[in-house]
Amino acid sequence: MVLVALLWSTAGVVTRYLEFARSFEVTFWRALFAALSLLVILPFFQGRSVFLKIRHGGAGLWLSGVCWSVMFTAYMVAFTLTTVGNVLVTLAVGPLLTAIVARVFIGYRVLPRTWLAILVAGAGIAYMFASQVGSASLLGSLVALSIPIAAAVNWTISQHAHDQGHDLDLVPAVLLGALLSTAATCALAFPFQASVHDITLLGLLGVFQLAIPCVLCMVCARVLHAPEISLLQLLEVIFGILLAWVGANEVPAPSVLLGGTLVIGALVANEWLGWQQKVR
Repeated sequence: MVLVALLWSTAGVVTRYLEFARSFEVTFWRALFAALSLLVILPFFQGRSVFLKIRHGGAGLWLSGVCWSVMFTAYMVAFTLTTVGNVLVTLAVGPLLTAIVARVFIGYRVLPRTWLAILVAGAGIAYMFASQVGSASLLGSLVALSIPIAAAVNWTISQHAHDQGHDLDLVPAVLLGALLSTAATCALAFPFQASVHDITLLGLLGVFQLAIPCVLCMVCARVLHAPEISLLQLLEVIFGILLAWVGANEVPAPSVLLGGTLVIGALVANEWLGWQQKVR
């Protein structure tokens, strides 16, 4: 899971070395290579039945695929609009947004400690966004915010299916999401401007930053507990900011550092307390 977080974190710094590719074209090439590699990787892990799961997966699987496509698309577009730190700190509120969405739509019980964490993390995000009012970075941060929202909806769909006695396999949904993202951004990417250098970098991201770590994350989820995964996923924020700082000289703004401290601190405290209660 540490390796997964490290691989995920490479997207921000790599986008800083692109020559001509911008916005939706960045997403298109990464999603295309991710889809092609998943078409090879997933049958190796699950056999040809993975394609039958997509064909007969029902509305839940397709809704999950749409959520994945939103995450894949917005992730790269956000990096072209704002700093790596802004994007990654915004992503960190995912588990807390999930608690809210699950509470509203399926009646999931949110514990008092989680509500407190939501308030603290919300204050951190609000401070970070307020410091960007009037700047181009605000649009990028808002695009980034759609990622944890889509992730929260995705988890809620999966949990609802489980409660109904129909466990949803998220692995083929990842492939479906990559295919939908590729199709949705193809027309928006015109006119194509990426150089061979850009396509090579985005191809590497599609395989090693998206396809492989997403599959590995699903494998880890069979072994690790949810709090462990949530905490280890936060390493993406730390790795990503450090890589952009060292690799692209992108120094995080003070508002990102303060807002990020509140968000990550609230999430770590919430997950750690939950873990401790389960151990007892």
